[in-house]
Amino acid sequence: MWNELPPASRPPDRMPPSTDKPTMTAFEIFELGDHALVATAVDAISFEIQRRIWQIAACARQWPDVEEAIPGMNNLTLLFDPLVADLPRLRAALDAACAEPGGPVGDDPYATHEVSVRYGGRDGPDLETVARLADIPVDEVIERHSCVEYIVFFIGFQPGFAYLGGLDPRLATPRHKEPRLKVPAGSVGIGGSQTGVYPTESPGGWQLIGRTAEVLFDPARAVPARLSPGDRVRFVPTGPNR
Repeated sequence: MWNELPPASRPPDRMPPSTDKPTMTAFEIFELGDHALVATAVDAISFEIQRRIWQIAACARQWPDVEEAIPGMNNLTLLFDPLVADLPRLRAALDAACAEPGGPVGDDPYATHEVSVRYGGRDGPDLETVARLADIPVDEVIERHSCVEYIVFFIGFQPGFAYLGGLDPRLATPRHKEPRLKVPAGSVGIGGSQTGVYPTESPGGWQLIGRTAEVLFDPARAVPARLSPGDRVRFVPTGPNR
């Protein structure tokens, strides 16, 4: 099914509180073909592990052998040119970085974004379905969805699509068995224990509860995607269902 993560790769329902203490995370490192190294966290997914992956990625982008550092869910992929890169040196640098504890939260330059959302109606055709399955009123779905500060765990499925961790467990809703062939850009959806915004028109199977007019992905911008891993997101209700 489109944009559905395997169970082992889904974010936890709630983000644990951050601490200023360094964190130790064990990683397994392996080669992927002849142009990539992958570091995968051994432990189950958590905010602290994702945060450590973002920190290692930021360091790796400064290494001469790395062409691109791509954070994923519980893993990091480093791309390199096999004709140019010194693989033993790169492997040693990645081993060393993964063995170090994480830095304090205050060192992380994450941005906070407010995204205006018009919930329900034509913009959120599945809002009542989510309310029915959660056995709560529609207004409470909106309140629960918009009162949380979400964390961007990673970007995937399509350019600029941010998988947000922190959804209220009461709102977790199964994806559609038959995905829609066309989901409008800006649609806000719930898929399992995740929520997110479709940055461009595309197929998709998430439950659509609202829509934003804000542009989250623009290839003409210097940085096309508005959201980055580690950023915080808050949804602000607008319109008649406010």
